[in-house]
Amino acid sequence: MKTNHYHWAIKTAALLIVAGNASAQSDPGNVIYQDATNRVSLSFRYGLNINAHFKGIGGSLNPASAKPGKRMTPDGDKYNYDDGYVLTDVSGNAGGQSWYWGHDNASQVNAGNSTVDFSHTTATPNGGGSGSTANDTGIPGFELAYDRQLGVVKDWHNMRYGIEAAINYQSIAMNNNSTSEATASRQTDTYGYTPGTTPPSAPYQGSYNGPGFLINVPRSGTATTVIPNATVSTRDDFSGNLLGFRLGPYLEFPFGSREQQFTLAVSAGLATGLLYADESWQQTVSIPGSASITTKGGGSDFEALWGGYAALTATCQMDEHWCLVGGVQFQDLGKYNHSFDGRKVSLDLSQSVFLVAGLSYSF
Repeated sequence: MKTNHYHWAIKTAALLIVAGNASAQSDPGNVIYQDATNRVSLSFRYGLNINAHFKGIGGSLNPASAKPGKRMTPDGDKYNYDDGYVLTDVSGNAGGQSWYWGHDNASQVNAGNSTVDFSHTTATPNGGGSGSTANDTGIPGFELAYDRQLGVVKDWHNMRYGIEAAINYQSIAMNNNSTSEATASRQTDTYGYTPGTTPPSAPYQGSYNGPGFLINVPRSGTATTVIPNATVSTRDDFSGNLLGFRLGPYLEFPFGSREQQFTLAVSAGLATGLLYADESWQQTVSIPGSASITTKGGGSDFEALWGGYAALTATCQMDEHWCLVGGVQFQDLGKYNHSFDGRKVSLDLSQSVFLVAGLSYSF
């Protein structure tokens, strides 16, 4: 008889344990994340509202200002004219003369006046040369985030709070092609030399240390010719690798039952970025009555950027550990500005919007 009582007691205790577990599972307040204080998320990150502005279109047509094809003197200095150079020699142009000069064409020499002409051509797109803008069509990337829960406020619907850190990467590519009408301006500077002497035949390149044929400095005259109805065709290829970091607090609100739980989180804080930028450009200026002039340039640059972010993130629980993640981020890293061989690039990262979607693991 006592044995039966023991059997009934064991069965009753087992039923109470099962009932207690069932009750806990049906209690909406018994949230699944109470013991999961760590979460790692990997998300696809799609960037919007990022654009680049290019200035310096037209500008100097002096091949010395462009590379590849940069024109250099035998001593490694840039040409300061389209068709030659006149620079300061080792003596500091003692006596008002310099042997550090060179010219391309025999037509630059006027033997009757004992002078040599050097020209410098620029072009300005009609409308003030404000530049051209390339807008993004969506910039893909990814992000790895870590959330550390620090506590729960049960009186606020089990609101959780913690700290969030993330690292992300975006590959940026902007291309710009444009053709515009322009006005060209050609400045011709005249330098004299000692009458009765004969300059070296063109092409000629004098050296810094000399000795060589002397011309008088400074210039003896300047004439400017304005040439309308020119055109400028340009192409810019800008690319950037942006490695970003985010750090800030978050607040998270759970909804639903243990089996079907959703959360909505808000976060904000510090955002930083390391940008490696690369630009290459080429432009062709067509001037009536003259041959077209093509110049090229480019280069690379590395810069650290600082700013802030705000994010809204939603999750949908799939099981005890895994859930789907989606959200939107606003990020301000300011504006990146740099000149690449005369082409000024401004990359606007001050109003970036990112859409994120991925998976997270809680533990």
